[in-house]
Amino acid sequence: MMNAPDTIFHRGLLTTFDRSNPTASAVAIKDGVFTAVGHDSEVMKLAGPSTKIIDLKGRRVLPGLIDNHLHIIRGGLNFNMELRWDGVWSLADAMAMLKKQVAITPPPQWVRVVGGFTEHQFAEKRLPTIDELNAVAPDTPVFILHLYDRAILNGAALRAVGYTKDTPEPPGGEIMRDAQGNPTGLLLAKPNANILYATLAKGPKLPFEYQVNSTRHFMRELNRLGVTGAIDAGGGFQNYPEDYAVIQKLSDEGQLTIRLAYNLFTQKPKGEKQDFLNWTQTSKYKQGTDYFRHNGAGEMLVFSAADFEDFRVPRPDMPPEMEGELEEVVRILAQNKWPWRLHATYDETISRALDVFEKVNQEIPLDGLHWFFDHAETISDASIDRIAALGGGIAVQHRMAYQGEYFVERYGYGAAEATPPVKKIIDKGVKISAGTDATRVASYNPWVSLAWLVTGMTVGGLRLYPQRNCLDRETALRMWTENVTWFSNEEGKKGRIAVGQLADLIVPDRDFFSCAESEIADTTSDLTVVGGRIVYGAGDFKSLDDTPPPPAMPDWSPVRSFGGYGNWVGSDGKAAAIRAHAMQSCSCTNLCGVHGHNHARAWAGKLPVSDLKSFWGALGCACWAV
Repeated sequence: MMNAPDTIFHRGLLTTFDRSNPTASAVAIKDGVFTAVGHDSEVMKLAGPSTKIIDLKGRRVLPGLIDNHLHIIRGGLNFNMELRWDGVWSLADAMAMLKKQVAITPPPQWVRVVGGFTEHQFAEKRLPTIDELNAVAPDTPVFILHLYDRAILNGAALRAVGYTKDTPEPPGGEIMRDAQGNPTGLLLAKPNANILYATLAKGPKLPFEYQVNSTRHFMRELNRLGVTGAIDAGGGFQNYPEDYAVIQKLSDEGQLTIRLAYNLFTQKPKGEKQDFLNWTQTSKYKQGTDYFRHNGAGEMLVFSAADFEDFRVPRPDMPPEMEGELEEVVRILAQNKWPWRLHATYDETISRALDVFEKVNQEIPLDGLHWFFDHAETISDASIDRIAALGGGIAVQHRMAYQGEYFVERYGYGAAEATPPVKKIIDKGVKISAGTDATRVASYNPWVSLAWLVTGMTVGGLRLYPQRNCLDRETALRMWTENVTWFSNEEGKKGRIAVGQLADLIVPDRDFFSCAESEIADTTSDLTVVGGRIVYGAGDFKSLDDTPPPPAMPDWSPVRSFGGYGNWVGSDGKAAAIRAHAMQSCSCTNLCGVHGHNHARAWAGKLPVSDLKSFWGALGCACWAV
């Protein structure tokens, strides 16, 4: 059979998001595309002698997840050097990881914890002190980035970066000092993160071949979590084309396991116009392949329009030159038919940017350009309507899951009830999708974002949104699949399990539609397929995972010891993470001495432990009696 499928997956419970064929049990794939989606009886007839048949064992199958805003290129260059505290539920565990990593990190290398976590996720509800860092690492430089508000450096790191009593205050940041004027090790972003970026950039970098290995491991970590695609939003200290050589090499060699659309992010304050003049002459919108393609400009278009999202400090006012500088760049992009994305946290910035977009639109129609705002936490109804009128979109990320407590502290619960107003944006018919903004300001785990959209809760357990502002699970999942394709101008090409679309699918380790809300964020993938190729397998499908990357390089890489999200290297690590999560929920630091319950068993069991007001609470026993 010449046209027989390469692979058939059957006996599954498929959520297709194809409205004409919403459920199926089997799919056929040929040349990386779905060629049949239906019931076992009809799809299995298509098999030929060489067709590979894979039994889905009755499991739930979803379209592959697509992150609308991920700094995957930058993250990949550094992943193997970073100790990830994403999903670690106690500071004690985090510091134990740090101590272990310090012991195996050779000089002059640093130990870096670069974002993806918040102090509120820890049972202790705090960050480590500088004294604690110095105690576990007297000689090894340690750099810890907390969101985009601060960095903590131990004494060895201060010596490595050369900050002394004589170091001048940096523009837009603050080096905290003791009474004698000596740096303490705390760096604050006031009002922007440039001091944090610049200090991190002083650390050693991986050689090219290690960066290739590092990027492969980051993609594999994303595959483990069910991510099959992403839109890369560029990033500070990430120059094009120099810093894209690694991802280009992997693309050329067919080793990408994430489909990637990339935006170009200007690097030069006051030189933005020249950047985009050069790029529009040397790069072509949409150039590339279905695995690696150009997606326009942003998220930084001009530095004067960047309102950093540090809710610990007052909202920054953009300078008066913002409109003029932004207009110059937007005109270049519109003339060249390049879409753009623009980082904008506050409505005050969004409304001013819309003044510019509307002005350009009068002379160069923006109709059909897939431009959009990123983040938009405090966007107003009026701005949503203006975006709708211009045909733009809004890409939201789960930054509030990590910073919600700070937002409430500054602006109050009432203001936090719709930040961003996702439900309202959907109801108004504006294009909207979801992502993470990882790896620094939030974790790259898509299931944390999905849990935030469904429950309205931060990772620290604070309920931000009333139920009316939360999404049902299907709507949330569409935000992570088919909705994202408008933002990369790939509608109809991916995001659904449908004939003719790219064959990207996942089998989560639990049923997203029936598991408890408290379990959503702990989801991983047991099978991840990109273009019909199995790029990750675990559990029932571990034997199908036959092309893992080589071990993480260098040999002291934190990835070898701790993996990625949640310190889940092997089943023991996952059980420990679940146990720590349960202990955080009940404010208990060890097993209950009175009732002898097991937190991990209780958390993973069938009892209604997520109802904190019930007899069972989060504990599996009545520990209130202690």
